[in-house]
Amino acid sequence: MTIAQSLRGMLVGASLLTTIMTGSALAQTYPSKPISLVVPFAAGGPTDVLARTLAASMTKSLGQTVVVENRLGAGGTVAAGVVAKAAPDGYTFLIHHNGMATAPTLYRKLPFDVLTDFSYVSLLADVPMTFLGSKKFPPNNMAEFIQYAKANGDKINLANAGLGAVSQLCGTLLQQAIGTGFTSIPYSGTGPAMTALLGGQLDILCDQTTQTLPQIKADKVKLYGVTTKNRLASLPDAPTLAESGLKDFEIVVWHGIYAPKGTPPEVIARFNQAVKDALKDPAVIQKIQDLGAVIVPESQQNPAALQAWLKSEIGKWGPLLKAAGQYAD
Repeated sequence: MTIAQSLRGMLVGASLLTTIMTGSALAQTYPSKPISLVVPFAAGGPTDVLARTLAASMTKSLGQTVVVENRLGAGGTVAAGVVAKAAPDGYTFLIHHNGMATAPTLYRKLPFDVLTDFSYVSLLADVPMTFLGSKKFPPNNMAEFIQYAKANGDKINLANAGLGAVSQLCGTLLQQAIGTGFTSIPYSGTGPAMTALLGGQLDILCDQTTQTLPQIKADKVKLYGVTTKNRLASLPDAPTLAESGLKDFEIVVWHGIYAPKGTPPEVIARFNQAVKDALKDPAVIQKIQDLGAVIVPESQQNPAALQAWLKSEIGKWGPLLKAAGQYAD
């Protein structure tokens, strides 16, 4: 071995040791200040409720406050863009749902790439959806609704929370499955849409159980069915839409946490552990169950599972949205 080779080996070894020591030190000192968890939707909405439930528990685990920050706009792409451009230091994270998978199709000029501009943290929970009608709307069950929809088509008002919202995706699937079109009316969120539905200004709405269970249990809306493959424990008497004639109809709202690309692995691992701790917290488990949501298995609470799931969902939704002609511009 030459002197140059020996020196090169020493330098590589020293560099590796420095990296290991730096990573270890970072893992021990992180976090040292409050952390922002960015939510793409309005306060009080389903994703916001999940975020705040997790944040309260993670604050205890991390020893620093996890602050929920609502950044609305463009179907969640505003919030995603903010996080994609944030410093990769472990103090800014994004919680998002299916919208991360639909954005590449819906928005032709995204300021970020969903697959390459983020680091992945974890899948979180699946939230079922319910299909509802106003108490003033004539159909009383799904069979009656399908018959009514085929006869009345675009006279039916369907509410959603805007392009890319899961309520809008659900509506798109419904129209494709039934073979008719409705008149879609976008709202700033499903909260205002629910208010309009309760008041009879709207006919139908697809929304998550996190928002709809109280209205269903209070008998203030007509429940036509749930969008899951199987019936829900929280609504055991509600048929699935597949049972009611829409073969293979299924949509659930999945959630994941992301960080800016380049966030140190040690930080991702620390934050991921806080997520896992929160999902084992009895208070969090009870809250999520009360919302009708289902925590993903621990084997999916990791970066690799989220990355693989996002890729598969892009492959699922892209062709469906293109076939429906759904674009933001």
